[in-house]
Amino acid sequence: MKKIAIFTFTVLFALFSVQPVLAKEAVVQENNVNVRSGPGTDYDKVGQVNSEEQYEVIEEEKDWVKIQLDNYTGWVTKEFVSLNGGNAEQEKDEEDTEREEKKKESTLDSITIQHDNTQIRSGASTDYEIIAFVEKGKEFKVLSETNKWLEISDDEITGFVLRSLIENNNAKSSNGIKNKTIVIDAGHGGRDVGAIGITGSYERDIAYLTAQELEKELTSLGANVVLTRPKNEFVPLESRSALANTIDTDAFLSLHYNSFPEDRSATGIETYYYHEQYESLASFIQDEIINETDERDRGVSFGDLSVIRQNFKPGVLLELGFLSNEESEFLLQTTAYQKKIVVGIVNGLQKYFSEAQ
Repeated sequence: MKKIAIFTFTVLFALFSVQPVLAKEAVVQENNVNVRSGPGTDYDKVGQVNSEEQYEVIEEEKDWVKIQLDNYTGWVTKEFVSLNGGNAEQEKDEEDTEREEKKKESTLDSITIQHDNTQIRSGASTDYEIIAFVEKGKEFKVLSETNKWLEISDDEITGFVLRSLIENNNAKSSNGIKNKTIVIDAGHGGRDVGAIGITGSYERDIAYLTAQELEKELTSLGANVVLTRPKNEFVPLESRSALANTIDTDAFLSLHYNSFPEDRSATGIETYYYHEQYESLASFIQDEIINETDERDRGVSFGDLSVIRQNFKPGVLLELGFLSNEESEFLLQTTAYQKKIVVGIVNGLQKYFSEAQ
């Protein structure tokens, strides 16, 4: 009788203590996401999935998830999906807790917006949506702060602002970009298409896309921005450097994309300088782009390249990714990834100008 009671108690304890295991679900965030036969870009492409489609997750390996499609299974990168169910909610709660622990009470009572069209976001990251643009002179109460962001509020808006854009009334401004003249050189153009991507994209077009995004961001910070080619047209190399040399240029940025068809797995970002005194500009920008994108760091190097060799102002040439890599080519054409590149460039410029002061 005693053995039966012990057995019954054990069974009941097991029944009530076991937590249900929920299946994870992957929700696709972008269109035309490649599905591969294994967890990596070296594996064959076996299909594609599109934004808002949902699939059961079978397995996870590092940055990849294996999903169940209608008649087959395949792998997609976590970069383009969000995970729901299973332990995903628990993981999200843990991430939120970690973020909250990093958040601390602000040492500032209030701030005054220093630039027109300053972006206010819904969360403490550039991944969150912009909820408002506010004008110079507007005052906000500071609720909390992290290393990079301030949570601010007034009668109409509560959101997050990048603290590097804000100057406390009693402190020196940390935005070294205001009133700087920055020349943006979108590589190639017109009949010169530059590198050709694995699916037929042109370097000239993606470089121009980056230039436009960068121009908008720098202008919002008060910079004087000059484009070497304001549209899709051919501009000789010597004309690009000559433009920078004839005006009061504080930084010259030549934007390019790489290609190496012999090795389609090649990836990463690299920055070139010619004049030794501008190596620090290259290093600041390279470090900050890698910090924002988590891309492979191919480093900073001397480059005997015409647009920076003939340029006597602070100048660098950026190779921002490989169009010969299928995953990179797709990523480089997304607005979200372009914004990461731009934020990295801007942060690098801010550090360079701060160091130069």
